[in-house]
Amino acid sequence: MTFQELSEQLAGVVAIPVTPFDAAGSIDADAYGRLLDRLVRGGIRVVTPNGNTGEFYALSDTETRRTVELTTKLVGADTFVLAGVGHDVRTATEAARHARQAGAHMIMVHQPVHPYVSLDGWVDYHRAIADAVPELGVVLYVRNPRIGGDQLARLAEHCANVIAVKYAVPDPVRFASVARDAGLDRFVWIAGLAELSAPGYWAVGARGFTSGLANVWPALSLDLLAALRGGDYPAAMQLWQRIRAFEELRAESEAANNVTVVKEALAQLGLCGPDVRPPSHRLDQARRDRVAEILASWDIRDAG
Repeated sequence: MTFQELSEQLAGVVAIPVTPFDAAGSIDADAYGRLLDRLVRGGIRVVTPNGNTGEFYALSDTETRRTVELTTKLVGADTFVLAGVGHDVRTATEAARHARQAGAHMIMVHQPVHPYVSLDGWVDYHRAIADAVPELGVVLYVRNPRIGGDQLARLAEHCANVIAVKYAVPDPVRFASVARDAGLDRFVWIAGLAELSAPGYWAVGARGFTSGLANVWPALSLDLLAALRGGDYPAAMQLWQRIRAFEELRAESEAANNVTVVKEALAQLGLCGPDVRPPSHRLDQARRDRVAEILASWDIRDAG
């Protein structure tokens, strides 16, 4: 698989599966398999085990490895696995090598979690991880508005396998500038704030977007992608309006309920349990009722 072929796959809906837990609080492998199958049957071609919607920071190293192994085992040959890695450099590089061994096609590098992030250090961090797995495609997850085109261009110069940027800074003007300074055609640019950001970011250079919503209803995300690819912005915005209430509920209180809303929706559809790990927390009854209202308005018919 060439980097060009991997890049083409990233120009679409990049789904972030949830990590379901059983009654004992362990990963529910059966439920996870059903959710993956539903994503793939729904038309999703790129899945990201150990993304933020998968509660990456609440999982142990053993658990993150298991989710990668489960994902590569359970999805078919037509589905591409983009494994989330992160934490310190050693942990991230070891996770990247494990992902390669397990059969993942690409890794997504979570933003460095550190109180003191220098721009040069940011480049060094990602270069060390990318260099550890030169065969894998690497997606950068940019949430820090200080990261600019210069840093991305430097990585591109040294690391041919850095092929895409998941841009999650809520500023489309900044995104447009960074993408052009780094090289609009050098990377695949992915709108990292999901469906609500997709039309605006698409207009200035994004060619894919991430999705937690796809866990709940893959067709809705894929319909939005089709409208954007076709340049039909009125249709895209009609879909955007359908999605809006769900995504705004996830974004409430600085995205405190990002995962919880998705899991609650899946639980109401009978697809997995609603439990999340601290520091996330289950929804209160009023918000559970709101999720139920949204699902009723969507009239999802493929919940099996």
